[in-house]
Amino acid sequence: MIRKRLLSLISIMLVLALAAACGSGNTNGNNGSASTAEPTQSSSSEPAATDKPQEKVTLKFFTGKVETVDLMNELIAKFEAENPNIKVEQEYQKDASNMIKVKFASGDIPDITTVYAQDYVDQGKYLDLSNEPFWSRVLPAIKELNTDIKSGKQYRVATNMTMAGIFYNKKVFEELGLKEAHTWEEFKSNLQAIKEKRPDMTPMFLAGKDSWTLGHLIEFMAHGVIKQKYGVGEARAAFINNDESKLQFDAQGGGIEAFAGRLLELKEAGLINKDAITATYDNQKEAFISGKAALFSQGMWVLGDLLTLKPDIAGDIGFAPFPAIVDGTSPVTLSAEDSVYAIAAESKHPEEAKKFLEFLFQPDNLKVYSEFLKSPPAFTDVSADWGPLKDQAAAALEAGVNIAFTDTPSGFSGDDAGRMVQELLAGKYKTSLDFASAYKEAWNKAWGATNK
Repeated sequence: MIRKRLLSLISIMLVLALAAACGSGNTNGNNGSASTAEPTQSSSSEPAATDKPQEKVTLKFFTGKVETVDLMNELIAKFEAENPNIKVEQEYQKDASNMIKVKFASGDIPDITTVYAQDYVDQGKYLDLSNEPFWSRVLPAIKELNTDIKSGKQYRVATNMTMAGIFYNKKVFEELGLKEAHTWEEFKSNLQAIKEKRPDMTPMFLAGKDSWTLGHLIEFMAHGVIKQKYGVGEARAAFINNDESKLQFDAQGGGIEAFAGRLLELKEAGLINKDAITATYDNQKEAFISGKAALFSQGMWVLGDLLTLKPDIAGDIGFAPFPAIVDGTSPVTLSAEDSVYAIAAESKHPEEAKKFLEFLFQPDNLKVYSEFLKSPPAFTDVSADWGPLKDQAAAALEAGVNIAFTDTPSGFSGDDAGRMVQELLAGKYKTSLDFASAYKEAWNKAWGATNK
């Protein structure tokens, strides 16, 4: 009996000693004193704060840029692999300029968007990006184009530069002895020569079913008359403020009326495709690479698709300014920002949205993007072999007055302007002046609605 009690006492003492030792080790771990002891079972069973799973965030990315949808999906997958707590959902809409109005009105607000309009800036729809660190890497001219004239702040950032003008078949021009046209008479004469000597070829192809392509004709050719007269800054202010003394949309002999008259000339002379209203953007590309069309109006964004469809066509692609449509004016070439991104002011995840943009702006990603889109990068630390038209693009910039995109009211997008050109080609307007008057009325109505 005495032996059993002694053994029991010794057992109790050993348990107490072990408990004391464990308690002492845990205290050392908590107070930060140096110790090489392994953590106790009780301390390791509680996860550290840094081990707690991060909240899963979903970013909505809304775009109207059809050419880059597939590439952006690839970049998004790469981003999500590096940032498993952030999911990016890309939504493409053909008529994005009008669709975003619905989104803002319904509360289905994207975190990031490529759609940007001045009246949305005025309404405070975009996040101020003026103090972001990436601006030190952006070309000064592109930063200026991304600067809001009214506030002097930056609410968007462009990753690339772009140009737009007339794409033409160099081989056909050489065979027929044609030269790039700078005046309207030269331009029309070239088209007439192609029609006569290449009867199986459409002189100039319009992709009118995709109305934005016709809207670009207004933006570059018709508005080009105003833009070259006043210069980039003053013209932008005139469009933004609807300065009718400078815009003069309904003036006889002005840019809008002259454009409408010139386009009707081409239609009546059979120098554009008969299905100009129903032909698509894809039809336009196919017609050019197959040798069924000699010329078309487009931006550098189309180059990647042309080379994908027919890689060996690179040497046959020419690029020239838009011809002057008003006597006494100069040809014009679009030279502007491309692939712009803005973050919605009401985004619930602005920091994650910025993180996604920072990812896109990494030099390696911008190199891939620029070479895919065949568009020069706007970031100074990105070196990209963006395409075979570098020299011709530079020559076009030298030959024509450089113009920027038009700042339009959100209620009158490029698609809306393009639909009016569809109506012009369909015979809705009796004269070019009727078209100019209707254009001014539509513009003023949209401008007034967005500035109430």
